[in-house]
Amino acid sequence: MSNVLDELQWRGLVSQTTDIEALRDALENGPITYYCGFDPTAPSLHHGHLVQLVLLRHLQRAGHNPIALVGGATGLIGDPRMSGERVLNSKEIVATWVERLREQISRFLSFEGDNAATMVNNLDWHAELTALDFLREVGKHYRLGTMLAKDTVARRLASDEGISFTEFSYQILQGMDYLELNRRYECTLQTGGNDQWGNLLSGVELIRKADKKSVHALTTPLITKSDGTKFGKTEGGAVWLDPEMMSPYAFYQFWLNAADDDVIGWLKTFTFRTREQIEELEVSMKEKPQLREAQRALAGDVTTLVHGARATEQAIAASAALFGKGEFNGLDVQTLDGITAELKKATVSVGSSIVDALVEAGLENGKGAARRAIASGGVYINNEKVVDEDAVFTQEQILADKWVMIRRGKKNWAAGQVAAD
Repeated sequence: MSNVLDELQWRGLVSQTTDIEALRDALENGPITYYCGFDPTAPSLHHGHLVQLVLLRHLQRAGHNPIALVGGATGLIGDPRMSGERVLNSKEIVATWVERLREQISRFLSFEGDNAATMVNNLDWHAELTALDFLREVGKHYRLGTMLAKDTVARRLASDEGISFTEFSYQILQGMDYLELNRRYECTLQTGGNDQWGNLLSGVELIRKADKKSVHALTTPLITKSDGTKFGKTEGGAVWLDPEMMSPYAFYQFWLNAADDDVIGWLKTFTFRTREQIEELEVSMKEKPQLREAQRALAGDVTTLVHGARATEQAIAASAALFGKGEFNGLDVQTLDGITAELKKATVSVGSSIVDALVEAGLENGKGAARRAIASGGVYINNEKVVDEDAVFTQEQILADKWVMIRRGKKNWAAGQVAAD
């Protein structure tokens, strides 16, 4: 508990704080109760939320008391964006996403023991508040000048679209959350990303004005890549934590492909490896970069954290198989779906021609070329060489009743998808 803030700073998890020395004293003399909010504006959390979940876990491991807030109320409103007004989702959709996020968050924290985590939904208190009570008890503590000066609000006001009163009020709702959690649980620290700094200060100021108490706020830096591109699956894309939105295999591959300039920083931020372990990986990266030990450690740790050890084992086995150093037979359908998602495809069935599949998948330009490729020993099904130009697919080659992996040469892959009955 005494050095957790130093640890967080070393890991790059601290950007802005209200008063870092006061926060250090509070953490050292704790335990304290702290919280982070997660709005259900999508059916899954992503890499940005993962930073907060890791931070919450570090603080809990240091003995402090976490609260994870899922914004059943704020998710109905939406935090203002630079790009323009949000489309409001229905109450039914938001309620469904609340439950999905609750389930995701629950994997990262312990809900047992002396400092068990608490999960709350801010709809529980916002739904009971009348408009008059809102204006009398909360609105009187806010000054329009301060609210208008918030960066996102100011930019939106200067745009052609402007900003609705609905989104303009979001910062008040988030401030109310902190006040409510302070009153209910004596919560004295709120965390969030750097883009949430203004909203965090909204709560700090509300508590100071309404209850004459001093509380803390801490933000983490926004994660970027060393080459200047956005941190994501693709340019501007999110690294989703839901396996249905981004397969564990694709998730593992994202971290495995981390650049040398990024990997050590990401090991600090996204894993729980010790300083000594990360320093050893840094040495290995400099002396034996071809082994990519740091990237493998990062991919393994983060995938296990998010999807579990079994999914990580499957992702590693799939990677080996795609390099011709393993088998596909032991892979589950979810992993195979992840592998094949970006591959060229051909429709196959038991008894259909491998030559036809090579042509349909675009691995060869015609049947003659496909036959010559087989004759020269350059075609593989599930990493097994094909030796007969007239070969057809067999039942034994069908993986998980759905896929066949087709390779031309060393690296050119396609997927044979079994036709539905």
